Amino acid sequence: QVQLVESGGGLVQPGGSLTLSCAASGSIFSFNSMGWFRQAPGKERELVATITRAGSTNYADSVKGRFAISRNIAKKTVYLQMNSLKPEDTAVYYCNAVQLAAGRDVDYWGQGTQVTVSS
Repeated sequence: QVQLVESGGGLVQPGGSLTLSCAASGSIFSFNSMGWFRQAPGKERELVATITRAGSTNYADSVKGRFAISRNIAKKTVYLQMNSLKPEDTAVYYCNAVQLAAGRDVDYWGQGTQVTVSS
């Protein structure tokens, strides 16, 4: 059973920084991709950033130049460095992993971590 455990959320002032971590229960090479999504109150969950097994990254336009996704393979952990945070970045952030199983992609999710950007 795949488990993803997020940490690092909290309250930060506009312009500040936070780093989120997502620790996987197994090798992150077992996943086709890993990433971060977020969901603000009253809104749908949206993609923030992803990283493939090969290391290619993808970002939502709203976070390009401010957020960076990275990984530590030995620690089985994916990170989201968030800089220049804005109030509109306030949301629950979820870690996601996609694994190929029986010929189809299977999504796994963490429990979520709250990020609040406010003065």
